[in-house]
Amino acid sequence: MENETYMKRLKDRLQIEFKKQDRSGVYGYTQRSMAYNSNRIEGSTLTEKQTASMFETGTLYVDDPDMIFRTKDIEEMNGHFKMFNYVMKCMEKPLSEDIIKNMHKNLKEGVFEDRANGYAIGGWKKRANRVSDIQTALPQEVPEKIHQLLEKYHNAEKITLYDIAKFHAQFENIHPFQDGNGRVGRMIILKQCLDHNIVPVIIRDIHKAEYNRYLNKAQHEQDYKGLEAYFEKEQRYYQESTIPMIFDFDEL
Repeated sequence: MENETYMKRLKDRLQIEFKKQDRSGVYGYTQRSMAYNSNRIEGSTLTEKQTASMFETGTLYVDDPDMIFRTKDIEEMNGHFKMFNYVMKCMEKPLSEDIIKNMHKNLKEGVFEDRANGYAIGGWKKRANRVSDIQTALPQEVPEKIHQLLEKYHNAEKITLYDIAKFHAQFENIHPFQDGNGRVGRMIILKQCLDHNIVPVIIRDIHKAEYNRYLNKAQHEQDYKGLEAYFEKEQRYYQESTIPMIFDFDEL
Protein backbone atom coordinates (compact mmCIF):
# COMPACT_ATOMS: atom_id res chain seq x y z
CA MET A 1 0.00 0.00 0.00
CA GLU A 2 1.38 3.41 -0.96
CA ASN A 3 1.92 5.85 1.90
CA GLU A 4 0.18 8.61 -0.07
CA THR A 5 -3.04 6.57 -0.20
CA TYR A 6 -2.71 5.59 3.44
CA MET A 7 -2.08 9.16 4.63
CA LYS A 8 -4.99 10.64 2.70
CA ARG A 9 -7.38 8.09 4.18
CA LEU A 10 -5.88 8.47 7.66
CA LYS A 11 -6.24 12.25 7.71
CA ASP A 12 -9.77 12.09 6.34
CA ARG A 13 -10.83 9.54 8.98
CA LEU A 14 -9.17 11.46 11.80
CA GLN A 15 -11.05 14.63 10.88
CA ILE A 16 -14.41 12.92 10.33
CA GLU A 17 -14.24 10.98 13.60
CA PHE A 18 -12.93 13.97 15.55
CA LYS A 19 -15.78 16.19 14.37
CA LYS A 20 -18.32 13.50 15.26
CA GLN A 21 -16.44 12.63 18.45
CA ASP A 22 -16.53 9.03 17.30
CA ARG A 23 -14.17 7.30 19.71
CA SER A 24 -14.43 3.83 18.17
CA GLY A 25 -11.98 4.23 15.27
CA VAL A 26 -8.59 5.64 14.42
CA TYR A 27 -9.21 8.99 16.16
CA GLY A 28 -9.96 7.24 19.45
CA TYR A 29 -7.07 4.81 19.01
CA THR A 30 -4.58 7.61 18.32
CA GLN A 31 -5.89 9.77 21.17
CA ARG A 32 -5.69 6.96 23.73
CA SER A 33 -2.34 5.68 22.51
CA MET A 34 -0.68 9.09 22.60
CA ALA A 35 -2.19 10.10 25.95
CA TYR A 36 -1.31 6.85 27.71
CA ASN A 37 2.21 6.47 26.35
CA SER A 38 3.32 10.10 26.48
CA ASN A 39 2.09 10.58 30.04
CA ARG A 40 3.46 7.20 31.12
CA ILE A 41 6.91 8.15 29.82
CA GLU A 42 6.75 11.15 32.19
CA GLY A 43 5.83 8.99 35.20
CA SER A 44 2.03 8.81 35.14
CA THR A 45 0.63 5.84 37.08
CA LEU A 46 -2.57 5.54 35.02
CA THR A 47 -2.97 2.32 33.04
CA GLU A 48 -4.12 1.85 29.46
CA LYS A 49 -7.50 0.67 30.71
CA GLN A 50 -7.87 3.73 32.96
CA THR A 51 -6.82 6.03 30.11
CA ALA A 52 -9.47 4.47 27.86
CA SER A 53 -12.09 4.77 30.61
CA MET A 54 -11.34 8.47 31.12
CA PHE A 55 -11.41 9.18 27.39
CA GLU A 56 -14.49 7.16 26.52
CA THR A 57 -16.72 7.62 29.59
CA GLY A 58 -15.20 10.43 31.63
CA THR A 59 -14.81 8.03 34.57
CA LEU A 60 -11.78 6.37 36.15
CA TYR A 61 -11.80 2.58 36.09
CA VAL A 62 -10.51 1.07 39.35
CA ASP A 63 -9.41 -2.56 39.79
CA ASP A 64 -8.35 -2.13 43.39
CA PRO A 65 -10.68 -0.07 45.65
CA ASP A 66 -7.67 0.78 47.85
CA MET A 67 -5.72 2.22 44.92
CA ILE A 68 -4.68 5.87 45.33
CA PHE A 69 -4.29 8.16 42.32
CA ARG A 70 -2.25 11.31 41.97
CA THR A 71 -4.53 14.22 41.12
CA LYS A 72 -1.87 15.55 38.76
CA ASP A 73 -1.94 12.34 36.70
CA ILE A 74 -5.69 12.74 36.13
CA GLU A 75 -5.44 16.46 35.37
CA GLU A 76 -2.61 15.92 32.88
CA MET A 77 -4.44 13.05 31.19
CA ASN A 78 -7.45 15.28 30.58
CA GLY A 79 -5.09 18.03 29.45
CA HIS A 80 -3.47 15.67 26.98
CA PHE A 81 -6.88 14.83 25.47
CA LYS A 82 -7.49 18.58 25.06
CA MET A 83 -4.07 19.14 23.51
CA PHE A 84 -4.69 16.39 20.95
CA ASN A 85 -8.06 17.90 20.01
CA TYR A 86 -6.42 21.28 19.62
CA VAL A 87 -3.97 19.75 17.13
CA MET A 88 -6.88 18.24 15.20
CA LYS A 89 -8.40 21.73 14.92
CA CYS A 90 -5.24 23.28 13.49
CA MET A 91 -4.09 20.39 11.31
CA GLU A 92 -3.85 22.57 8.19
CA LYS A 93 -2.10 25.48 9.92
CA PRO A 94 1.71 25.70 9.77
CA LEU A 95 3.54 24.98 13.01
CA SER A 96 4.20 28.23 14.86
CA GLU A 97 5.24 29.61 18.23
CA ASP A 98 1.58 30.33 19.04
CA ILE A 99 0.51 26.78 18.19
CA ILE A 100 3.28 25.33 20.37
CA LYS A 101 2.31 27.61 23.27
CA ASN A 102 -1.35 26.70 22.86
CA MET A 103 -0.47 23.00 22.93
CA HIS A 104 1.14 23.63 26.30
CA LYS A 105 -1.80 25.70 27.51
CA ASN A 106 -4.26 22.92 26.69
CA LEU A 107 -2.04 20.35 28.40
CA LYS A 108 -1.38 22.33 31.57
CA GLU A 109 -4.11 24.86 32.26
CA GLY A 110 -6.05 22.42 34.46
CA VAL A 111 -3.06 21.24 36.50
CA PHE A 112 -3.32 22.72 40.01
CA GLU A 113 0.24 21.84 41.04
CA ASP A 114 1.79 23.76 38.14
CA ARG A 115 -0.31 26.85 38.87
CA ALA A 116 0.55 26.62 42.57
CA ASN A 117 4.24 26.47 41.66
CA GLY A 118 3.87 29.62 39.58
CA TYR A 119 4.77 27.93 36.30
CA ALA A 120 4.02 29.82 33.10
CA ILE A 121 1.04 28.07 31.49
CA GLY A 122 1.05 28.44 27.72
CA GLY A 123 4.18 30.57 27.92
CA TRP A 124 7.93 30.08 27.84
CA LYS A 125 9.67 29.19 31.10
CA LYS A 126 10.65 31.90 33.56
CA ARG A 127 13.13 29.84 35.57
CA ALA A 128 16.18 27.89 34.41
CA ASN A 129 15.75 24.11 34.35
CA ARG A 130 17.97 21.13 33.65
CA VAL A 131 17.19 17.61 32.46
CA SER A 132 19.58 14.74 33.17
CA ASP A 133 22.96 15.66 31.65
CA ILE A 134 21.48 18.12 29.12
CA GLN A 135 22.20 21.82 29.43
CA THR A 136 18.94 23.45 28.40
CA ALA A 137 18.42 27.01 27.17
CA LEU A 138 18.16 29.80 29.72
CA PRO A 139 14.74 31.52 29.91
CA GLN A 140 16.04 34.64 28.15
CA GLU A 141 17.39 32.51 25.29
CA VAL A 142 14.19 30.58 24.59
CA PRO A 143 12.28 33.01 22.31
CA GLU A 144 15.17 33.45 19.87
CA LYS A 145 16.15 29.77 19.88
CA ILE A 146 12.58 28.67 19.17
CA HIS A 147 12.28 31.31 16.45
CA GLN A 148 15.49 30.06 14.79
CA LEU A 149 14.39 26.41 15.08
CA LEU A 150 11.06 27.14 13.38
CA GLU A 151 12.69 29.32 10.73
CA LYS A 152 15.07 26.51 9.70
CA TYR A 153 12.21 24.04 9.73
CA HIS A 154 9.98 26.14 7.47
CA ASN A 155 12.83 26.99 5.11
CA ALA A 156 13.57 23.33 4.38
CA GLU A 157 12.83 22.28 0.81
CA LYS A 158 11.04 19.11 1.85
CA ILE A 159 10.43 17.82 5.37
CA THR A 160 11.49 14.22 5.97
CA LEU A 161 11.38 11.95 9.01
CA TYR A 162 15.05 12.80 9.57
CA ASP A 163 14.12 16.50 9.81
CA ILE A 164 11.39 15.69 12.33
CA ALA A 165 13.81 13.64 14.45
CA LYS A 166 16.34 16.49 14.35
CA PHE A 167 13.68 19.08 15.24
CA HIS A 168 12.53 16.94 18.17
CA ALA A 169 16.04 16.57 19.61
CA GLN A 170 16.71 20.30 19.27
CA PHE A 171 13.32 21.27 20.73
CA GLU A 172 13.89 19.05 23.76
CA ASN A 173 17.38 20.52 24.12
CA ILE A 174 15.91 24.02 24.30
CA HIS A 175 13.28 22.76 26.80
CA PRO A 176 11.22 25.94 26.46
CA PHE A 177 8.59 25.21 29.12
CA GLN A 178 8.92 24.81 32.87
CA ASP A 179 7.26 21.39 32.61
CA GLY A 180 5.51 19.39 29.90
CA ASN A 181 8.26 19.69 27.27
CA GLY A 182 8.31 15.98 26.42
CA ARG A 183 4.57 15.72 25.92
CA VAL A 184 4.41 18.89 23.84
CA GLY A 185 7.45 17.76 21.85
CA ARG A 186 5.89 14.39 21.05
CA MET A 187 2.63 16.08 20.05
CA ILE A 188 4.61 18.33 17.71
CA ILE A 189 5.92 15.15 16.04
CA LEU A 190 2.33 14.05 15.35
CA LYS A 191 1.42 17.43 13.86
CA GLN A 192 4.56 17.52 11.70
CA CYS A 193 3.84 14.02 10.36
CA LEU A 194 0.25 14.90 9.50
CA ASP A 195 1.26 18.24 7.98
CA HIS A 196 3.78 16.60 5.64
CA ASN A 197 1.93 13.36 4.86
CA ILE A 198 4.39 11.24 6.81
CA VAL A 199 3.18 8.14 8.67
CA PRO A 200 2.76 9.22 12.33
CA VAL A 201 5.19 8.32 15.06
CA ILE A 202 3.78 7.47 18.49
CA ILE A 203 6.54 6.75 20.98
CA ARG A 204 5.52 3.85 23.19
CA ASP A 205 6.41 3.64 26.86
CA ILE A 206 7.68 0.06 26.46
CA HIS A 207 10.49 1.50 24.31
CA LYS A 208 11.19 4.44 26.63
CA ALA A 209 14.81 3.40 27.29
CA GLU A 210 15.55 3.07 23.56
CA TYR A 211 13.89 6.41 22.82
CA ASN A 212 15.84 8.18 25.56
CA ARG A 213 19.12 6.59 24.45
CA TYR A 214 18.78 7.77 20.87
CA LEU A 215 17.46 11.18 21.93
CA ASN A 216 20.42 11.67 24.26
CA LYS A 217 22.86 10.66 21.51
CA ALA A 218 21.20 13.11 19.12
CA GLN A 219 21.48 15.92 21.65
CA HIS A 220 25.10 15.26 22.62
CA GLU A 221 26.57 14.23 19.28
CA GLN A 222 24.15 15.79 16.76
CA ASP A 223 23.74 12.26 15.37
CA TYR A 224 20.06 11.95 14.43
CA LYS A 225 20.21 8.70 12.45
CA GLY A 226 19.52 6.45 15.42
CA LEU A 227 16.51 8.51 16.47
CA GLU A 228 15.23 8.49 12.90
CA ALA A 229 15.57 4.69 12.71
CA TYR A 230 13.72 4.33 16.01
CA PHE A 231 10.94 6.60 14.68
CA GLU A 232 10.69 4.36 11.60
CA LYS A 233 10.06 1.35 13.84
CA GLU A 234 7.24 3.16 15.65
CA GLN A 235 5.82 4.26 12.30
CA ARG A 236 5.50 0.64 11.18
CA TYR A 237 3.71 -0.33 14.37
CA TYR A 238 1.23 2.56 14.08
CA GLN A 239 0.54 1.93 10.39
CA GLU A 240 0.00 -1.81 10.87
CA SER A 241 -2.34 -1.10 13.81
CA THR A 242 -4.44 1.48 11.96
CA ILE A 243 -4.77 0.11 8.41
CA PRO A 244 -7.79 -2.07 9.38
CA MET A 245 -9.45 0.99 10.96
CA ILE A 246 -9.33 3.21 7.88
CA PHE A 247 -9.84 0.77 5.00
CA ASP A 248 -12.83 -1.46 4.35
CA PHE A 249 -12.20 -5.20 4.45
CA ASP A 250 -12.61 -5.57 0.67
CA GLU A 251 -10.00 -2.85 0.07
CA LEU A 252 -7.26 -4.68 1.95
